[in-house]
Amino acid sequence: MSATPSIPVDAHSASSQVREITIAHSPDSDDAFMFYGLATNKVRVPGYKFTHTLTDIETLNQKAIREAFYDVTAISFHAYPYLQDNYALMACGGSVGEGYGPMIVANRTFTTESIKKVRVAVPGTLTTAYLTLKLFSPEIETAVVPFDRIIPEIQAGNFEAGLIIHEGQLTYAQSGLRKVVDLGQWWREQTGLPLPLGGNAIRRSLGDKTARTVTQALRDSVQHGLEHRDEALAYAMQFARELDQDMANKFVGMYVNERTLNYGEDGREAIRRLLTMGHERGIIPNAVKVDFVG
Repeated sequence: MSATPSIPVDAHSASSQVREITIAHSPDSDDAFMFYGLATNKVRVPGYKFTHTLTDIETLNQKAIREAFYDVTAISFHAYPYLQDNYALMACGGSVGEGYGPMIVANRTFTTESIKKVRVAVPGTLTTAYLTLKLFSPEIETAVVPFDRIIPEIQAGNFEAGLIIHEGQLTYAQSGLRKVVDLGQWWREQTGLPLPLGGNAIRRSLGDKTARTVTQALRDSVQHGLEHRDEALAYAMQFARELDQDMANKFVGMYVNERTLNYGEDGREAIRRLLTMGHERGIIPNAVKVDFVG
């Protein structure tokens, strides 16, 4: 069944009924760039209204598992096995690391073996960063710290090392920290695949037609941002957390690109491989069935 095409803002559509679709995503520059078209009504869909909620990814993971509240929600791929009964993955809108990803950083030099004996601050146990860390070192000791507090906590001496995500991947050196392991690079060396970090999931109860329509709308929003980069980047800058425009542009380019429009066969395989390995190694308790909408 084909999706209802998204239309630009200056197009008109007569519709007696409007269906509201609730969307939740992180207050990060890459997510803001991705949803720019929909959030600013540059992209519209006849008969649909989109409302947006912004909160951190670990909260979204937990909320999707407990309540299945939002129609569309950003999630860490690690969280998907816990919410797969209520949500399917959208075939677009993902953040994928092409040989880069979450990093273990520290206040002094560690080897890849010595870091495994250090307690590491992590941004949440449902993040893909945490899953990849546990694949890298199953026995490593961790403590959960809000993602934006990890670098300050290392600087304060409360931790020797932390697992950083988001913009911290570009700014850690400015904070006097040293990279120990880039888990995206480690994953590529282990599997030959990119590292899928986060995606968007859609409630199964919406039904197939609506799910496909909304998925197409998200794809059109991503495409609109890529085609109107300056405007989308200006919008995303309000969520860039201490990045200047050049750094924000670099960060957005890392995680909003052609992979965001379409994972590709190797991208889909990477998602399956990551979650299957997590299950086989006892990190994820239940078996995973990955299916995509769109």
